[in-house]
Amino acid sequence: MSRSYRSGALAAVLALSIAPLAACGAGTDAQTQQVKPDTAMTSADDISIQNAVIVTDPAKAGPAAVTARIFNNGQSAQQLTAVSVPGLSQPVQLTGADGKAGPLTIPAGGTIALGGPGNPSAVVQNSQSVIKDGNVQNVVFTFSKAGQVSLAPTVVPALHYFQGYGPSAPAAPSSPSPSASGKPGTPAGRTGASPSATASPFASASTRP
Repeated sequence: MSRSYRSGALAAVLALSIAPLAACGAGTDAQTQQVKPDTAMTSADDISIQNAVIVTDPAKAGPAAVTARIFNNGQSAQQLTAVSVPGLSQPVQLTGADGKAGPLTIPAGGTIALGGPGNPSAVVQNSQSVIKDGNVQNVVFTFSKAGQVSLAPTVVPALHYFQGYGPSAPAAPSSPSPSASGKPGTPAGRTGASPSATASPFASASTRP
């Protein structure tokens, strides 16, 4: 084989290997253009917390909501008894999807979501002294069995990707009337989620098989 032929063959192989890499960064659906918000995650014992974010209300100063997807991988139910923000004296109010304040139950092998239509919420008022947009803020989740679990989610306003998941407690359900119209509060197609780095925190509570 001549030197020129070997050089030509090597150049062809290199060109073929580089082409797929170049394609990843080009076009309207390029991977580099698929930007998603950073979210915090951690796990302790049977509890896994994913996609944790603190969402503020851009319309008024003060309130903020802690949103996250919480998985219970254990054989028995656990309760989320408290959420706290170090340095903030104001308590975080836990409210169930039924509008009742108090601890939230994560069923065995199941999951709940904090934040979003039809889901439980964790809202704190008068938080602007500590919680500021763009910061990374320490948050402590307290569970009945796993104890305290800490992580540091990013603080973002309830805009764009997070629109609709700001600091507002879910309304208590009301009895339907013959003239009532509209869809149920539980978002369709958001049940049966399993733990993954891409799981959305904005989904209804469900129990994995």
